[in-house]
Amino acid sequence: MVSRAHAASRPSLTSGFMDRVREPRTAYISPKRFSQVLGVPANRFASLTGLHRNTLRNPSSERLQDKLREMVKAITAAAGLTGDIQRALYWYRNEPIGDYGYKTAAELVAGGHVEAVMAYLRDLENGASG
Repeated sequence: MVSRAHAASRPSLTSGFMDRVREPRTAYISPKRFSQVLGVPANRFASLTGLHRNTLRNPSSERLQDKLREMVKAITAAAGLTGDIQRALYWYRNEPIGDYGYKTAAELVAGGHVEAVMAYLRDLENGASG
């Protein structure tokens, strides 16, 4: 279960993260800035999105923005549980989820399974062990 301290810090966790990934002076998430926050080169970031690398060149692409919003959704939900955006980013990219064939959250989201990741996080929040 999420502690009150973690719940209270959610807006500042997510707003700081969103500021870091926002395309300057737009309403878009920046694929370049997002890849920098994740610490991955652009070509690797394309595989994390499940999209072709050329798609990353157009930040206003709805297809790209939809995928980036899914990534944000999973990462911010994980940050809500951990209370730490850096820990959530590490988990998203690196920790395998046994219930889903030992794929990481990043692999699941790239494959179109963001709701599976969200269900897993809800289970953790409700006391299931991960």
